[in-house]
Amino acid sequence: MCALENRQSGPGTSLLAEPGPPRRRGRGRVLRRLLVVALACGVAAGGTLLLWPREPHRAGAPHPAAGPPAFAGARAAAVQAAVLDGRPAALPDLTSLIGARELRVREHPKDARAWAVLGAAYVARARRTDGTADYPKAEQALRTSLQVAAKGNTEALGGLAALANARRDFAEGRRYAEEALKAAPKRWATYPMLIDACDGLGDYKAARAALDKLMALKVGAAVRPAVMARASAVYRDRGWREDAVAQVTDAAAAAGTPAEQAAYLTQAGQLAWERGEREDALRHFEAAVRLDADQWAARAGQGRALAALGRTRDALSAYREALAHRAAPQVSLELAELYESLGMAEQAHTQFGLMRAQVEKELAAGVDDDLLIGQYEADHGDPEEGVQRLTAEWERQPGIEVADALGWALHRTGDDQEALRYASIATDSTKGGGVRSALYAFHRGMIERDLDEDASARRHLQDALRVNPYFSPLQAPVARSALAALGEEPPEEPLPG
Repeated sequence: MCALENRQSGPGTSLLAEPGPPRRRGRGRVLRRLLVVALACGVAAGGTLLLWPREPHRAGAPHPAAGPPAFAGARAAAVQAAVLDGRPAALPDLTSLIGARELRVREHPKDARAWAVLGAAYVARARRTDGTADYPKAEQALRTSLQVAAKGNTEALGGLAALANARRDFAEGRRYAEEALKAAPKRWATYPMLIDACDGLGDYKAARAALDKLMALKVGAAVRPAVMARASAVYRDRGWREDAVAQVTDAAAAAGTPAEQAAYLTQAGQLAWERGEREDALRHFEAAVRLDADQWAARAGQGRALAALGRTRDALSAYREALAHRAAPQVSLELAELYESLGMAEQAHTQFGLMRAQVEKELAAGVDDDLLIGQYEADHGDPEEGVQRLTAEWERQPGIEVADALGWALHRTGDDQEALRYASIATDSTKGGGVRSALYAFHRGMIERDLDEDASARRHLQDALRVNPYFSPLQAPVARSALAALGEEPPEEPLPG
C-alpha cells in the first residue's frame, strides 16, 4: 500500500519525542532555545532521532569573508541599486558588494546607508546560498543603520521587511514595509515586500491593492521587469495563468542582467510546470541555468521536469546540483520523495536526514520552517505533530499554502470533516484559494473520497490530473488509483519522454 494511503505512521518515524505547546512568536522573533538530542549527521546515517526546535536560538559560524574590497564604479553602483530594490543580482557581484560594504562600515561606522546596503546584500546572498548565518548578520547591520539614522531610513526598513519575509515572519515583514511606505509612499521597491508579506498572511485583498499602487507608479526601464515579475506572481495567485505567463515572459525579455533574466525564466518555468507542461518548463529552467549557474531554483525545477519526462538519472543529478548550490530543505524533501517513488528506500532515508539537518540550520538562523515541518510530518512522520505545528502556523499566518497543508495533516489523522474545511479554503476561489494547484485539488479529492462525497472527490481528482498529471512522483499514481476506484476512468497516463 502506498505510504500516502496509510493513515498510521510507523514506529520511530516522528521527529518530535513529545509534542510541546504551540510556539508563539514575539515582536522581532527573539530566538530562545535550540533543542537537539543528536547531531544531524547521526540522523542522516540512520541513527538518532531529532527534536524539532520550538524556539531556536540565533547561532551559526560567521560566513567566510567575502569579495575584494575594490568594488567600485558603475558596476558596483548597479549592483547596489539592485540589492536595495530587491532585484536579482549575480552571486559573485553580491559577494564583492558585501566585501566592499564590510570594509566601508569598518572605516565609517556612522554611514547609515552603507549599513543598509550591507544588510540587504546579506539577505540577498542568504537567499541564493546556504549562508543562513547571513540572516543574523543582516539583522544586525540593518538595525545599526536605523540606530545611526532612524528618520526616513526607508532602505533599512525595506531591508528589515525583506529579511522578515525571507524568514517567513510575514507579520514583521508587513509592519516594516508599511512603515517604510509611510515615509516614502512612492518608493516602488517597498511594494513587492508588502505584497509578499500580505500573501504570507493570507490577506490577498491587501496584496492586490498593493500591486495596483505599484503598477500605478511611474518607474524607469531598469526596474520595469521586476514590477512585471511581481505582477505575474500576484496574477498566478489569483488563478489568472495566461496573464501571469505574459507578464513574466515580458519581464524576462526586458531584464537588464543575466542574473535577473535567469530569475524570471525560472519563474516562467515554474508556471509551465504547474500547468503540466514539462518540456516547456525544462526549456525555461535550462535557459536560466545557462545564464546563471548559481540559480539553484532552476536546477531543482530541472529535477522536477526531468523526473516527469522519465529521465530519472538526469533528474537525480539536477536535484543534487541544486542542493550543492543551496541546501534548501524543500528541495531535499522533493528529492527524498523521488527516491521513495523509485523504491530507493536507503537513499530516501538518508535524504530525509539531510533535510532535517538543513531545517535545524535554518531554524537556528531564525527561519520559520513550521510549514515545511508540518508537511513532512503529515506524510512521513507524525501527523499529529504536523497538525499541531500547522494549526499554530495558521493562527499566525493564514495563507493558502498553510490551509492546504493543515487540511492534509488533519486528513492523515482521520479528522476529515475538519480537514475539508481547510482544503476548501485552499481550493475555492470564493474563500481565497484562486491558485490552480494539482496538489491542492488532489488533497481535497482524497479527503472527499473518505467522506463518501464521491462526485466531488471525482471532480477534484480529475482536476488534479488535468492541471498537472506529473504533480508528484508519489501522489500522482495515488490520484489515478483513487479515481479508478471511484468508477471513473482516469486520464491516460502520459508516456515518459
